[in-house]
Amino acid sequence: MANQKVIISVAITGGIHTPTMSDYLPITPDEIAAESIAAVEAGAAIVHLHARDPQTGKPTPDPSVFMDFLPRIKQATDAVINITTGGGLGMTLEERLAAALHAKPEMASLNMGSMNFGLFPAADKYDNWKFDWEQPYLKGTDDFIFRNTFKDIETVLKTLGQEHGTKFEHECYDIGHLYNTAHFLDRGLIEPPIFIQSIFGILGGIGAEHDNLLFMRRTADRLFGDDYVWSVLAAGRHQLAFTTHAAMLGGNVRVGLEDSLYIGKGQLAKSNAEQVTKIRGICADLSLEIATPDEARRALALKGGDRVGF
Repeated sequence: MANQKVIISVAITGGIHTPTMSDYLPITPDEIAAESIAAVEAGAAIVHLHARDPQTGKPTPDPSVFMDFLPRIKQATDAVINITTGGGLGMTLEERLAAALHAKPEMASLNMGSMNFGLFPAADKYDNWKFDWEQPYLKGTDDFIFRNTFKDIETVLKTLGQEHGTKFEHECYDIGHLYNTAHFLDRGLIEPPIFIQSIFGILGGIGAEHDNLLFMRRTADRLFGDDYVWSVLAAGRHQLAFTTHAAMLGGNVRVGLEDSLYIGKGQLAKSNAEQVTKIRGICADLSLEIATPDEARRALALKGGDRVGF
C-alpha cells in the first residue's frame, strides 16, 4: 500500500562488502554505533544491523558484539532497530538467529527463500587484500546456496516472531519469495501489515531492471492488497535509481553501505549518513515527506522500543 510518508531504512555494514573495498565501511562497535546514530540524525527511521569481528572485519553472529553497539544506538536515538537473521556466508541458522533471540528487537530481517548468492565477481577486482579471509569468502560463493527453507523460515517466524513479538523485514530477492511470504500469511504465521523489502541486482536474484520493479510491485499488490508496506533496495550502482523510482510509486526506501559503497559514479560514500541525506533530498525534491521512527512504528505495527531485550 502507498504511504503518506517515506520510511528510510539504512543498512549500516552488512555481510557482503569486505574491508578492502572501502575504508569507510564500519567495522568496530564504535564505528557501527556512530554511523547508525549519524544516519538516524540524517533522516533514517529504521537501522538494519549486522556485526563484524572488530579485529578482522569478518561478519560475526556473536551476540556479545551486537550488545557492544545496540544499547548505545537505542540510548542515542529513537530509531527502529532491525537485526539481521541473514548473518554472513556459511553461518548456520542457529548462529544467524543468536543475536536476534538475545536482543528481541522490534524488527529483524528475514530472507524469504533459498538462493544462489553470487559475490565471486568481486574477488577479481582487487590485487591486495587487507585480511586473508576476504578473497576466499567472496570466491566461495560460486558454489554457495544461501539456505532459507520453508522449515527455516517457519522456525524464525515462530521463535523470534511469535515468542518475542518481533516483526520482519521480509527480504524478497525474486518473485517466488513474494509467494513464499503469501504462503506464511495464509498459514497465519505472519500478521499484517507485512513489510516487504524488494531487492534488486544481487547475482542469483532478480535483475536490476525497472520493468522488474514494476512487476514486483504489481505482484505484491495482487498477493497482499492493502496488507503490506513496500520498500525497495538495489545493489551497487542501482541503489539511488531504484530507491528514487520506488519513492515515486509511493514506496519506501533502503540505502546504506551494506547495499552500495558509493554515493556517485566512481565516488565512495564516506558514511551511511551521506547516502541517507542524498535520498532524503531526492524525496524532498519530489515533494515527499519523510517518516519519523514513531511514524514508521505505527505504519508497521511494531511492539515499541520499550519491549526489546537491550
